[in-house]
Amino acid sequence: MLFAVAVATCSAAIATVAGPQIDTSAERAKTALNPGLKQLGTLKPRSANEIAGSNWTLGCETLDRDFADYQQYKGYIVPLGIKTIRLQGGWAKTEKVKGVYDFSWLDTLIDDARGRGLNILLETDYGNLLYEGGGGADLAGGFPTSETALAAWDKWVEAMATRYKGKVTDWAMWNEPDINKKHKPQDIATFNIRTAEIIKRVIPEARVAGLSLASSNPKLLESCLKALAEQGKVELFHWFIYHGYAMNPDSSYKNVEEQKATLAKFSTKAKMRQGENGCPSEKATRFALSNHLWTQSSQAKWDLRRMLGDLGHDVESAVFTICDFNHTGREINRKGLLHATADKQVDGIKLAYYSVQNCVAVFDDTLERIKEPAITVTFDKATASYAYRNKATGHNLIALWDNSGTPDDAFVTRPAQVVVKDLAIAEPVWVDLVSGRVYEIPAEKIQRAGGVITFKDLPLYDAPVLIAEKALLKF
Repeated sequence: MLFAVAVATCSAAIATVAGPQIDTSAERAKTALNPGLKQLGTLKPRSANEIAGSNWTLGCETLDRDFADYQQYKGYIVPLGIKTIRLQGGWAKTEKVKGVYDFSWLDTLIDDARGRGLNILLETDYGNLLYEGGGGADLAGGFPTSETALAAWDKWVEAMATRYKGKVTDWAMWNEPDINKKHKPQDIATFNIRTAEIIKRVIPEARVAGLSLASSNPKLLESCLKALAEQGKVELFHWFIYHGYAMNPDSSYKNVEEQKATLAKFSTKAKMRQGENGCPSEKATRFALSNHLWTQSSQAKWDLRRMLGDLGHDVESAVFTICDFNHTGREINRKGLLHATADKQVDGIKLAYYSVQNCVAVFDDTLERIKEPAITVTFDKATASYAYRNKATGHNLIALWDNSGTPDDAFVTRPAQVVVKDLAIAEPVWVDLVSGRVYEIPAEKIQRAGGVITFKDLPLYDAPVLIAEKALLKF
């Protein structure tokens, strides 16, 4: 298997890593793309410490069940450029003797992440088999049910909130409760309220993400919100999380918009948040997006389309996940940006790592979305397009791609005509986000008349490309 493995050109600014070195060269993301344009350079990556804020969360999950090793991949997080990571609390790993908590494993993770300047979204799950009726200790496990187990759950949540007060402000509820068919919306709501109220009592300023649903079904969301509203508890939550994987990531947004409209009926403050989405880099037989011949190329395209599709629909977005993990009793989940062996060793850096790095180097909180841009794309398939402006400089860019189907592993472009009205781009360049390469747009492909710019025969394919003000980019 070929990996986009690093060359030994790592600069002093890059953290020490346990596995392959991070490639910082201009050709770090190698693809077969040939758009027929003159290359000007390659986007320069930015570390998380060079970015004030952005829309992204990075998955660092399953450490509570020892499916992955944080020590193996921690050095790759900051250079990627994402500032918030998702961790899982792990009741069963913390309380192995009744009433005795050993948080040392979680202390190590949280203290290291904070020392790297990272923000943490800490999820409260799963159950604990120490207790009769203590719930399941893995994905799809049921909530605690017995009075004794529920009381023990309450004590663990309170102990965890107390321990990390001042260190963790953002919290999330039990992961994917809806894939356990015993859990009805009322059960999910009740358990969410129980957990969130403990956290908010200990940390009044905590921002709590509710539900953490595997589904993006608006009807399920509405049923859960109704159950919360009946108890007057919707405002406990800052966000409501959904996952909702799809082979074509762009097919998700009908549900996303319906979810946002549904939430608006119940709250004027809370927002929807995509809490877990990613794509395998090879064919899988278990987990989301299985039984399809994915490659590192199609993974990179999928991840970028999910990230920029979410940004274009104004929802915070998670990239799942930093590293492959070996889900004991199932199989290795290959949705990682880093390739790992069955014994948790990082042995490769995937194309998607560098593609995500390219994306976050451009799209941060300095940009604002232009909500009603006058963009017309003439292409032989359906397309997505979104426009952004730098709030300080006024420089503009457009992101666009063929969104008609599941990403493939080809890098063949076809010509598109792009007409932009009342959106100034004085010196436009064309950018391929998968590779990070920046290209000149020839003068004969640009026509300007009366506030309208027409780009003729620009390359387009099933991964995001940019038409951007040259001064907006660093390359």
